[in-house]
Amino acid sequence: MSPTPRIYTSHVPDVQVHNTSIFTYLFGSRAGPDDVGGHSGSKNAFIDAATGTTITRSQLKHICLSFAHGIRIHPTTRPFANRGDTILIFSPNSLAWPVVMHGAIAAGLRCTFANSAYTSHELAFQYQNSGANLVLTSEEGITVVRDMFTECGMSKAEGIKRIVVLPRDLRWAGGPAAAPAADTARLLSLPDLLSLGTMEKEETFDGTADKETAILCYSSGTTGNPKGVESTHQNMTTVSELNKTVTAPIAPGRPMLAIVPFYHIFGAANTLIGIFSYGCCIVIQARFDPIEFCANIEKYRVGHVFVVPPVLVVLARHPVVDKYDLSSLEYMLSGGAPLGADLIEAVRKRLLSKRKLGAKCFIMQGYGLTETSPSTHAVDWDSSIIKAGSCGYLLPNVKARLVVDEDGEVDAEEGKPGELWVQGKTVMKGYLNNPEATKNSITSDGWFKTGDIAMRDNDGYWYIVDRKKELIKYKGFQVPPAELEAVLLTHPDIADVGVIGINSVEQATELPRAYVVHANPEKVKTAQAKAAFGQSVAKWIESRVARHKYLRAGVAVIDVVPKSAAGKILRKELRVRAKQEAARGEIDGAYQPKAKL
Repeated sequence: MSPTPRIYTSHVPDVQVHNTSIFTYLFGSRAGPDDVGGHSGSKNAFIDAATGTTITRSQLKHICLSFAHGIRIHPTTRPFANRGDTILIFSPNSLAWPVVMHGAIAAGLRCTFANSAYTSHELAFQYQNSGANLVLTSEEGITVVRDMFTECGMSKAEGIKRIVVLPRDLRWAGGPAAAPAADTARLLSLPDLLSLGTMEKEETFDGTADKETAILCYSSGTTGNPKGVESTHQNMTTVSELNKTVTAPIAPGRPMLAIVPFYHIFGAANTLIGIFSYGCCIVIQARFDPIEFCANIEKYRVGHVFVVPPVLVVLARHPVVDKYDLSSLEYMLSGGAPLGADLIEAVRKRLLSKRKLGAKCFIMQGYGLTETSPSTHAVDWDSSIIKAGSCGYLLPNVKARLVVDEDGEVDAEEGKPGELWVQGKTVMKGYLNNPEATKNSITSDGWFKTGDIAMRDNDGYWYIVDRKKELIKYKGFQVPPAELEAVLLTHPDIADVGVIGINSVEQATELPRAYVVHANPEKVKTAQAKAAFGQSVAKWIESRVARHKYLRAGVAVIDVVPKSAAGKILRKELRVRAKQEAARGEIDGAYQPKAKL
C-alpha cells in the first residue's frame, strides 16, 4: 500500500465558486439596472489605444448581445451558430475581441483562438481539429483564411460563407471610419451582425451546465502536436475569483494596458475575463511594440500591465524608456515563462531611478498552464521583492503535490524537487477528442501532471526549477520540437532532424535550434557548406511557420541525430552539444544552459 500523498494547500481561504456562464458572471446585474457585473455601467470598459475609441460596460453588454443575436439569425451565419458550435477568432488584439468573444459565449457558442501569425497550414490544423465552422478574422488575416479553406478542400463560394471580418472601421463603436481592404468585398462583417437587433437574455449555463466547454485554446501538453484544451465556464469564472486574492491595488482611474495576445490563455482569461470582472478599464494595444508600449503608458496613465519576460528586457535596456513618462506604471505581472530575479531588479532600478523617493514599482510573477485555465500560483505584491524569482504561493481552492515517480506513489521530501501535480476546479475538462492524451495528463482522481519540476520553500513559496516536458518557450509561446521537426523533414535535403531550445540570457527567453542530417552528406563536407546550408534551412522554414517558431538559434548540420533504442531523440545529448558549441562561440546570443537537477 502506497503512503498517504503529501498534499499542499493555500494559506488563503477558499473562495466561492460560481455555477453559471462566463457571460452571466461578467455582465449580470447585481445592484440595479445600471450595474454590469457588480460595477457601474457608465465606467469605461475598453479603449482602443490607437484611436482612443472607448466602450463603457453598459455599451459593451449591449453590443455583445447584439452580436449574439446577429450571429444566430443572420442567414449566412445561422447554420453555424447553434448552441455548442465552435467559432474561431483569428486576429491581433483589437476592440472587436471582447465583443466577439463574449458575444459568442452569450449566444451559447464555443470559442477557439488562433495565433494571428499562423500560416494557412497551421490555421487549417486548428480549424479542422477544433470543429470550427466560422472564422472571425481581421482584415490582414483574410488572405491566410482563404488559403486555409483552399487547403481544407473547400470551394471559394463555401469559404465566403464562413468568414466574418473584424474591420479596421470602428464606427460600430463610435470610433473613426476606415476604408475597407479590397479583399473584404462580398464578405460579412461585424457591423452587419450588429445591426439586426439585440438578444434579450444570454444563453444560460447554470448548475451542472457550467461544465460545458466554453473556450478552446491550443497547447501541446507535455509532448506532441497541439491539442485543444477544453476549458469550461466554471474553469474560467473560478480562475477569475482566485486571482482576485492577488489583485493589484491600482489607483482609481488608472487603466490596464493589454499587450499580451488575447489568443493566448494568459490574455483571454486574465485580461478579457479577470481584469474586466474587477471593474478595471483596459487599453488595448494591437501587438507589442516598444515605442507604442511606452507612449501608451504615458498617454493613458497606465497603472498595471501583464507582461512576458522579453518585455521586461525592453524596460531594462531599450533607450526608448528614457523618452517617456512611465511613472504611473506601478504593477507588472509576468507570466508565460520563468522570470529571473536579476531581470526584475534591473527593471525596478531603472524605473525607480526616474521617480520620487517612495514611489511604487512592483514586479511579480505567477504560474499556470493552458490546461489550468491558467493560474495556479502567484506572488503577492508585498512579497514580490523578497521572493523575487518565485512563482508564488498556491492560489485558494487549488491543491498541489510534488511527485518523484511516474505513477504518483512517491512524493518529494519537504524542500526537495518533484514534478508539480495540481488539482482543482481550474483544471481543464480534457483535450478535445483525445482521450488518450487526457488520460496521460489527468489521473483518475483529478490530478493534472504539469510536467514541470518545482520546489517549495519553508514559507510556502514555489519555484519552477526545471521541466520534464520538451516544449520550447519563446517569449510566452509554446514551440513543440516535434512540430518543427515534422516541418523540417519535408525539406528535400534533410534526412533527419532534432530540435531543442537553448536559453538566451540576453533575450530572457528560449530560442529554437535545429540539428539536421543532410540527405546527401557529400554536399556539405566543409564547414562553409554546412553553415550555408544551415542558414538556408533557417530561411526556408520562415515561410512555413509562425514567427515565434523561427529557428532563431540557428541550424547545425550533424552526421546523425542521437536516438535511443526505441527511436526517441536524445535531446539531452543535443543540449550538451549546444553547450559545447556556445563555448566555442558558434551560437549567436548570450547563451546560458539551464541548470539541471
